[in-house]
Amino acid sequence: MNILASLSSKLLISSAELIGFVNTAPYRYKVYPIPKRSGRGVRIIAQPTDVLKVMQRMVLESFLVGLPIHHCATAYRDGVGIRENASEHLNSKYLLKMDFSDFFPSIGPTDLISHIKKHKGEISREDAYAVKKLFFWARKKDPVHKLSIGAPSSPFISNTLMYEFDCRLFEECARLEVSYTRYADDLTFTTNTQGVLFEFPSLVAKICREIDYPTLRINAEKTVFSSKGRNRHVTGLVLTNDDQISLGHDKKRYIRSLIYRYTLGGMSSDEVYSLKGVLAFAKHVEPGFYQSAVRKYGEEVVSSIMSFQLVK
Repeated sequence: MNILASLSSKLLISSAELIGFVNTAPYRYKVYPIPKRSGRGVRIIAQPTDVLKVMQRMVLESFLVGLPIHHCATAYRDGVGIRENASEHLNSKYLLKMDFSDFFPSIGPTDLISHIKKHKGEISREDAYAVKKLFFWARKKDPVHKLSIGAPSSPFISNTLMYEFDCRLFEECARLEVSYTRYADDLTFTTNTQGVLFEFPSLVAKICREIDYPTLRINAEKTVFSSKGRNRHVTGLVLTNDDQISLGHDKKRYIRSLIYRYTLGGMSSDEVYSLKGVLAFAKHVEPGFYQSAVRKYGEEVVSSIMSFQLVK
C-alpha cells in the first residue's frame, strides 16, 4: 500500500497539502441527530464533506478491495437487499431476531487495521494513520474515532469487519440446521426445529466475546422470538403463513392512499418522486401487489408515476 502517495498522485496535490487535509479529516463531517425508528432517542449521523467522500471512495476501491464479506451479509451489496434477506427465511416455522447496540459507532480504527493485517498482510505506520484519519470521525473534544453513519465507505467496512463473526455464527447455524442472515446490525435466525433458537442469544453473546474484533454488544430489548401463526417481520417485510413475502397490510394501505392522492392532483414534485420510489420498491418486493395497483388505478396512472422525472 502507500495510501497518501497514491492520493497525492491521483488528486494532483502536494504531499504537504494532502497531509494537512488528512490530519483534519476526522473533523470534516456534518454531524446531526435523527430520531430512531423506535421513537426512543436519536441516532447521530456524521456525513463527510464532498472532498473527503471522494478520498474515501478512492482508498476503498484501490486498497480495501478484496477484503472478505460473508455471503450471509445481505446489506450494502449489489443485487442483494431486504427481499433477498427475507427470502432466506421462508418455509421455516420458528424465527428469532436480534440486534446490536450502537453498531457503527462501536467500530474503531484498530479493528480495520487488524483486519487489513489479517487478510492483506502488514500495513505501514503511515498507511495505518491514513486509514484511521480518512475513515473514522471524531469530535475535537473527544479523541475516540468511530465509524460514521453517513460515509460512503462505512457500509463496506462494517460488512468486512463482521466476517469472522459471520463465519463463526454461520458454522454453528449450519450444525444446528438453522438459517442465518445479517442485514447490517439485524440478525435473523429461522428453523423448523422447535426450541433450538432459545439457546442462540447466549451463543451470539459468546461469539461476540471471543472474536478478535469488533467489540459488539447485543441490544437485548430487540431480541424477539416468533413462529408461524404470529406476525413474523424480517427487516421490515412480512413472512406470511403461506410462505410468501409481503409488504404487510399497513404498508399496502399507505401506498394505495398515496396513489389515490396522486389521482386527485396537488402532489408536489418531491412527493411524486418519492411515490415513484415507493412503488418501485413494492414492485420488487411484492409484484402481485404492484399488479393489483395497476388494475385498481389503471395502467396510465401507475405508468405516469413510474415515468416521472424530478427536475431541479
